[in-house]
Amino acid sequence: MRMIRKRSGTRGGGGPARGRLRAALGGATTVLLTATALAALPQTTAHAADTLGAAAAEKGRYFGAAVAANHLGEAQYAATLDREFNSVTPENEMKWDAVEPNRGSFSFGRADQIVDHAQGKGMKVRGHTLVWHSQLPGWVSGLGATDLRSAMNNHITQVMTHYKGEIHSWDVVNEAFQDGGSGARRSSPFQDKLGDGFIEEAFRTARAADPNAKLCYNDYNTDGVNAKSNAVYTMVRDFKSRGVPIDCVGFQSHFNPNSPVPSDYRANLQRFADLGVDVQITELDIEGSGQAQATDYGNVVRACLAVTRCTGITVWGIPDKYSWRSSGTPLLFDDNYNKKPAYDAALSALGGTPGDPGDPGGPGDPTAACTATYSTAEQWSGGYNGKVTITAGGSPITGWSVDVTLASPQQVVSVWNGSPTSNGDVMTVRSTWNGSLAAGASTSFGFTVNGGTTPPPQVGACTAS
Repeated sequence: MRMIRKRSGTRGGGGPARGRLRAALGGATTVLLTATALAALPQTTAHAADTLGAAAAEKGRYFGAAVAANHLGEAQYAATLDREFNSVTPENEMKWDAVEPNRGSFSFGRADQIVDHAQGKGMKVRGHTLVWHSQLPGWVSGLGATDLRSAMNNHITQVMTHYKGEIHSWDVVNEAFQDGGSGARRSSPFQDKLGDGFIEEAFRTARAADPNAKLCYNDYNTDGVNAKSNAVYTMVRDFKSRGVPIDCVGFQSHFNPNSPVPSDYRANLQRFADLGVDVQITELDIEGSGQAQATDYGNVVRACLAVTRCTGITVWGIPDKYSWRSSGTPLLFDDNYNKKPAYDAALSALGGTPGDPGDPGGPGDPTAACTATYSTAEQWSGGYNGKVTITAGGSPITGWSVDVTLASPQQVVSVWNGSPTSNGDVMTVRSTWNGSLAAGASTSFGFTVNGGTTPPPQVGACTAS
């Protein structure tokens, strides 16, 4: 059995050095520039109430993010994580196929990387997940009942012992109930071969492995009162009445226009809390944009704050581009790590102050009340057309500007729907006829690049007037 070691986390390094803009062509809408990639974002210490984690901590809660180990080497990713959050959840690195791909053979390297990083920054860690029907290695499904029970209990024990004392909450069992109106258990190797008792057994095994960790049941589509949440409620009530060790219930809270935040969200959280368990919002993301998305995020945060035993919130990712449903832009930061209106809404609901001058870019800042999101419109051998979408924050704006930097030998040869100028190594594009935007409204500008298709341009924060 692996002995618990004292962890010493690694530290992220900086990015490549800035290059220089070579030239600016004449004309209002035509420029030529070459540059190297942007440098890493400077480390900025924000006021305590001006980051999500700090504002949540002032309310006695955590505000965390799901983290992927392979992104920790990206300077903007690590800087945003370290600045904004005080809890992390490994997105995939603690799931069964990642840590025990072969029976009895454990591999913790990538999960350790996340835990080490979090501990080095003073963050809490949520463990996700021990027993789940998905992301199982093939050998698990092929076991008979006796071997499966032994394998399940050994997996829980080995993983929790490895991280004993380092995880504040574990998702012990994940998504064990069916969708729809039946309230029945989901078919899985554990349910089909071990029966209804496998969840209780998993929780009892988990308590023995780490008596001090919070033990959670986690599921989706249980955010309002419905057949599925009622079934989970009945199970938790039964567990509490019989002394089965369960400490918390996780609500994934994946929302979109077809599955919005339910009107009884807060009441549903409260009824679980009234059973004597903590409630946690474990995988929050809300598809949409602008003020509608911001309103939903604010409502979710306020619902948690209204329930004394709602101990924290985890958003399922950091920038939209790394979300599991990135096309729905469901997170608090856009692809370029600009804060979206949803960020301001979440921070305001926590009692924080959006737009502190020392806090990098945010649509609630009077000097940054918009966001800029890049996409490639068309691409060909040796070049492409880039598009930058400008979205106003929670208030109307009358003008905007955005900095764009490319990697050498790429050259911008034309710009439309914006007025470009060069200053050292940066091309700044300002609004022309399209500067006035209502709250949450969008416009765009475009540019043509010759000299290669990768890497994509670095688009800075949007500045509004």
